[in-house]
Amino acid sequence: MSKQRLVITAVLAGQSQSDVARRYGVSQGWISKLMTRWRLEGEAAFEPRSRRPKTSPTATPPEIVELVIALRQRLENAGLDAGADTIGWHLTHTHRITLNRATIHRILTRHGLVEPEPQKRPKSSYLHFAAEQPNECWQSDFTHYRLNTGDARPGADTEIIAWLDDHSRYALHLSAHHRVTAAIVLNTFTQTAQKHGYPASTLTDNGMVYTVRLAGGKNSGGRTSLENELFRRGIIQKNGSPHHPQTQGKVERFQQTLKKWLRAQPQQPTMLTELQLLLDKFADEYNQRRPHRSLQHRSTPAAAYTTSIKATPSNTPRDDSHHRVRHDRIDKSGTVSLRVAGHLRHIGVGRTHAGTHVTLLIQELDVTIINATTGEILRELTIDLNRDYQPAGTKK
Repeated sequence: MSKQRLVITAVLAGQSQSDVARRYGVSQGWISKLMTRWRLEGEAAFEPRSRRPKTSPTATPPEIVELVIALRQRLENAGLDAGADTIGWHLTHTHRITLNRATIHRILTRHGLVEPEPQKRPKSSYLHFAAEQPNECWQSDFTHYRLNTGDARPGADTEIIAWLDDHSRYALHLSAHHRVTAAIVLNTFTQTAQKHGYPASTLTDNGMVYTVRLAGGKNSGGRTSLENELFRRGIIQKNGSPHHPQTQGKVERFQQTLKKWLRAQPQQPTMLTELQLLLDKFADEYNQRRPHRSLQHRSTPAAAYTTSIKATPSNTPRDDSHHRVRHDRIDKSGTVSLRVAGHLRHIGVGRTHAGTHVTLLIQELDVTIINATTGEILRELTIDLNRDYQPAGTKK
């Protein structure tokens, strides 16, 4: 029997409200309100009322809830990451709607779009290693994908090689071949280096196309064409432990994401050229429009790769074109502060960017301010030493 029923019954039996209040440990005011409710509602007063508020002014509007669900379904159907972070990125950059990760996750859970994984290993139990700079380490591996024949017969097997920047997860190179050879490994590495600069080190498995360090017989003590090139340029070569693919975990995970996306495509490739077109499309989506949970501010790989100073091989002279790199956040007034020549300079960027995480590249008095999430250049200027505030109208 509920406390409400006991209290009302005792008062109706003739007991005073003060006696009933002492007996049941409640206030007389509460009893008065309860009796008023009983006279108005009758039997309904015997049960506790819901504490849910009558209105929820901070609730997410229904049209935004529907948009979150639609984005989830569209991304899943395309074979892309459809987590709360990715949905939030598309809401912000495509629909100009800001919704935090927790709210998006609650919407997905409430609509049965999140499957609980009670046996999943907690993230805190993993050891994470990441290069501190772009081009500090490139990971490479290749995986298999079968072409489509249009009937029940299995198509020709292909091999897809990838070069991935360890720091930013930026897909530097992605190409399809009938078979990946040592010559193709060297060729793809050289093409990638000519476009993005040579890395300080590489990390691969112990496949014979990458290294012969574990090989016996006539290959014992020799080098592959890639190993010769790395040695010649002073690039550190690292190979994972045998039978331990977790060492190259980033490129392994990248390949899983790639193959999931490929399998979701309605038109499966029947030729190598068609597969390459799909790879180019995936690389653009992955680099430019997919926020990565492991990156600072959950930025895209492209933003993380292009907004930092790149590492170089040990025997290559460093080009320290930017003397300083600083990470900050634009304040409520739309400015970011920087100490130059012993004085704190306040640089106007614009109130529309308030709260935005930025990277500042400083070379002497020249400053470039970059959106740390998207890689967009927000402002370039030359510091005027005669004034502490650098208004947004000042140009380089």
